[in-house]
Amino acid sequence: MKEERSLSLLQLMVNEGLVPSLEEEENRKTVIEKLKQIVVAWVKRVAWQRRLPKQDIAVTSATLLTYGSYGLGVHGSESDIDALCVGPYFATMVNLDILNPVFLRDIDETGWKSLSRVLANTQICRLVPDLKKFQSMLRCVKFWAKRRGVYGNLNGFLGGIHLAILAAFVCQCDPFVGLSALISHFFKKFAFWPWPRPVELQDETLHPTLNPTETRLYMPIRLPFSSYEYCHSNITKSTFYKIRTEFLRGHNLTKDLLKFDFDWHNVLEPFPYTKKYAWFLKIFLSASKQDELGDWVGWIKSRFCCLLFKLEEVQGLCDPNPAEYIDVNIADPHVIF
Repeated sequence: MKEERSLSLLQLMVNEGLVPSLEEEENRKTVIEKLKQIVVAWVKRVAWQRRLPKQDIAVTSATLLTYGSYGLGVHGSESDIDALCVGPYFATMVNLDILNPVFLRDIDETGWKSLSRVLANTQICRLVPDLKKFQSMLRCVKFWAKRRGVYGNLNGFLGGIHLAILAAFVCQCDPFVGLSALISHFFKKFAFWPWPRPVELQDETLHPTLNPTETRLYMPIRLPFSSYEYCHSNITKSTFYKIRTEFLRGHNLTKDLLKFDFDWHNVLEPFPYTKKYAWFLKIFLSASKQDELGDWVGWIKSRFCCLLFKLEEVQGLCDPNPAEYIDVNIADPHVIF
């Protein structure tokens, strides 16, 4: 029965378009390969413009590293590709091992920040006991978080890196169970997790955290390549409450997977905002040109957390909906939050 539940969940993800087709996968690989060629050609041109010796130009190279959902292998049909171009000053970087401490020794702060997401992805994939099972689980967890309105770091919820580490943690704790049991254990584990105790992946190469409680954050989740760095988080009092409520709901719905009337659609049902709430705050953003609208959308989103804090001062609690809308009756470029 548990195996049947896992297979039905996998089929649901395929039906929802969460798993890209083979053709889409090949297109992505082709794009990345072409981009790598462009980057290498650019670096060699710069080396030639700097009048480096011919033998130096011949070995000058650069590379492209993917991260985010694509780097973890959990991207969907409409996902973008997060990529980082690495081109240190005239160095040969083919088949780069970013976990090599020699490479990281002299990197500056900007370079370190850029590489942190790539490092996190690499470490997660290295530390999970079964990569394919982890990828299937993370696809489902992200889909659940989006459906239930608890996905999106800018809105004070969980981002992709947070969910990836939480999913990897459960995979480490329960390495021999199937997909459906992993999802059930995920909800149980974090519905009753003693926050603000940090979640940390098991890694024999890192020293355990000295301070067991990271009190500055509501939900501290440690980055998997550092003993002291945590995922950036915008979680507030309100969004923390919503996330924990949704963990508990998920646990109540999946604690008995063998019930005859169990249905994954109930777990993944979209959050009913209009049934749950009577009052809404709408932000309508309009511009004369699409390019200008994009700049303003970024500016507004970067200040969402400030708005949440102010609303909490007035209302006590608020629940930001991460979705964006467009009114088909309005001609000008616009977006509604």
